[in-house]
Amino acid sequence: MDLDFKINEFEGPLDLLLHLIKESKMDIFNIKIEEITEQYLGYIEHQESMNLEIASEYLVLASELLEIKSKLLLPNEKVDEEDEEDPREELINRLLEYEAYKEITKTLKKKESIRQEIYTKAPSNISEYLSKEVEIQGNLTLDDLIDAFQKFLERKRDSRPLSTKVTEKEITVSSRRKDIYRLLKEAGKISFFRLFPIVTKEYIVVTFLAILEMAKNNELTIIQSKTFDDIICEVK
Repeated sequence: MDLDFKINEFEGPLDLLLHLIKESKMDIFNIKIEEITEQYLGYIEHQESMNLEIASEYLVLASELLEIKSKLLLPNEKVDEEDEEDPREELINRLLEYEAYKEITKTLKKKESIRQEIYTKAPSNISEYLSKEVEIQGNLTLDDLIDAFQKFLERKRDSRPLSTKVTEKEITVSSRRKDIYRLLKEAGKISFFRLFPIVTKEYIVVTFLAILEMAKNNELTIIQSKTFDDIICEVK
């Protein structure tokens, strides 16, 4: 077998052993200990001949392989064959756990790579709407409206997660203002919460900013007759 690989190419002795097993096309559940031990020791000797430092953990696994090999060569006659434990069992379990760990790591790295391609919009600053220019009638204040909006988001979040994916069609405050104005012209007035038919983060935020801007420009009025009553938007 080609031993032209270096110690720093592996994450540890189990990584090396797993590599040797796969290179030999060996069944991990039926490891040929004598063969794999010779390959492993050959690797260690090859590295030492190149004056490369071998970490102690590699030598520990080498001693474990030799111990398992000796147990297989010298079976215990006092124990029935059916009850005798396979000396390789613990090593096989460790290799299976390590292999599963490596696969999970690959999946996480792939997800991390995909996540780096997703860009989110920074939170919008709504401080410009915190003036008295936003016309709200009744007992409702702008803080109450924002609080109601947050509770609305919580209710929607329970029923359907807000999407964070970038949509192909861009939604702008200007386009939502036109949609809302057209809707109010037809209906006259409508519940504040009915103006959010699509439950995506981008759509909800843009719609909320469009409503505030329309109120600021006196294009609509926000009304709540009594506390806990429905919030109504009405065109002027």
